Amino acid sequence: MELKVKKIAGCYTDPQRVPALMDNAGIEYNNIDIINWETHTYRPEVKFRIAYTDDAILLHYKVKEESVKAVTEADNGNVWTDSCVEFFSIPCPEDGIYYNFECNCAGTLLIGSGAERKGRIRGDKSVTDQILRWSSLGRKPFAERIGETEWEIAIILPFRAYFRHDIKSMEGAVIRANFYKCGDDQKTPHYLSWSPIGTEKPAFHAPDYFGTLYFE
Repeated sequence: MELKVKKIAGCYTDPQRVPALMDNAGIEYNNIDIINWETHTYRPEVKFRIAYTDDAILLHYKVKEESVKAVTEADNGNVWTDSCVEFFSIPCPEDGIYYNFECNCAGTLLIGSGAERKGRIRGDKSVTDQILRWSSLGRKPFAERIGETEWEIAIILPFRAYFRHDIKSMEGAVIRANFYKCGDDQKTPHYLSWSPIGTEKPAFHAPDYFGTLYFE
């Protein structure tokens, strides 16, 4: 899979403005709808769009699913067990280090980095606090709510959040990445991706199957 990432002029600090900024810039949605494993066939409706500015990546997700859950109370907790959207990316192809930015439907975030799944280094509070988040469901944790629900997450991800690299600009960059939706402990567990994954069992830590992002 390939995707061109458009630049939006300016620097922004209010994540709630991100959807309107993208609307005004004509940023299109992309689907997270690939079922990679026959053991998990539930497909909620999930789409995302991505843009960037002088100092940050902007992400906006829209989800419709049969239940929502956000019990993880603090950043770097087990957000993948909740209603969760994720962005994995390799900012510098030379070293192969990829970052996983995982966000539940209440905006609670997990950040990890490394060249493989084992031995990953987490971004500490000084890193997570830099990442600005808005959720249409609010920012407080809650137990699973059964019933069809639509929700949105918008994220301002500063280049500084790639805390093991020194990224000054993304203009002209070509990076490998994937986008996911999961909910390991929801009523109906599921694992969807933007770019297809060829592993035998569910695995998002699969950089060999990342797609490509072209930053204009």
